[in-house]
Amino acid sequence: MKRRTILSAGALGAVGLTLAACSDGSGGGSGEGEFDPGNRVTMIVPFSAGGGSDIAGRAIASGLEEVTGATITVENRVGGSGAVGYAGLSNAEGDGSVLLASETALITLPIVQDVDFTYESFTPIMKAGEDFNLVVVAADSPYQSISDVIEAAKSEQLTAAVSGATGPDHIAWSLIEEEQGITLERVTFESSSEVLAALMGGHVQVAASSPGELTGQLESGDVRALCALAPERYEYDLLKDIPTGSEEGVNVTFAQWRGFIAPGGIEDAAREYWIEKAKEYEQTDAYTEFIESNMLQPTTAYGDEFVAYLKQYAADVESVLGS
Repeated sequence: MKRRTILSAGALGAVGLTLAACSDGSGGGSGEGEFDPGNRVTMIVPFSAGGGSDIAGRAIASGLEEVTGATITVENRVGGSGAVGYAGLSNAEGDGSVLLASETALITLPIVQDVDFTYESFTPIMKAGEDFNLVVVAADSPYQSISDVIEAAKSEQLTAAVSGATGPDHIAWSLIEEEQGITLERVTFESSSEVLAALMGGHVQVAASSPGELTGQLESGDVRALCALAPERYEYDLLKDIPTGSEEGVNVTFAQWRGFIAPGGIEDAAREYWIEKAKEYEQTDAYTEFIESNMLQPTTAYGDEFVAYLKQYAADVESVLGS
């Protein structure tokens, strides 16, 4: 059976470094110039409160406050599986005091929806980290492994919750369906918190989500993880006993990323300012706490290196969703 892998952590580092080295303004250096974002900065979160994007956006905003001294206000702009929030960033073109907590929807939305932007419409600043989805069921589910889910799906219709019609869990299920020759009925929600509520309420049978979105439910025992769609087992204590998909015969690896971007058309000085502040943020205890509390992999990229990562990510996701 073929192995289907998409964007495992660190896989694109060499590509990003090569392109960064060949471009003007690699996103390094002091480069702050005379740009000043002012005392009030807006961080748009394109999904509802309580989900992984909201958690990431608030953590990054808080960390950037520490290194900039500015007040960063988080605004949840919900709708269209993230499209409303990204449209808001488009409308702020040229404004270096507006940021957006970004993730996979930046790439998937232009592929599956008629939107007026791509990742090239914006100014990528920082990829803060990556994580791999866990496949989970409710505590009382009869399924004890991902193999049980696969076998059941071959003879009956199973419902799988997804957060947004184009989110990372949707891609993960698409990869699993392709590899295993099954079809799951998707039920779409606006946030991972709604996904978990539906799963624990018995309205759907299975879900896939990032570890940071599941910590409380895993600790309480309200959900059980069947596998991690990762190349190897996690080392975090809460996750270390969860088998990988490949251990169960599901050879799918999927990593999503989290970070932040700025509007297109901002001054070079503004871009360099935010890249410099993001690098300062990476050195803080706040960044370490964000990574560890959400069980992310601390694989960062800045400026042009982040652009190179997104270019390859877009090509790979297009191969899944663009058909």
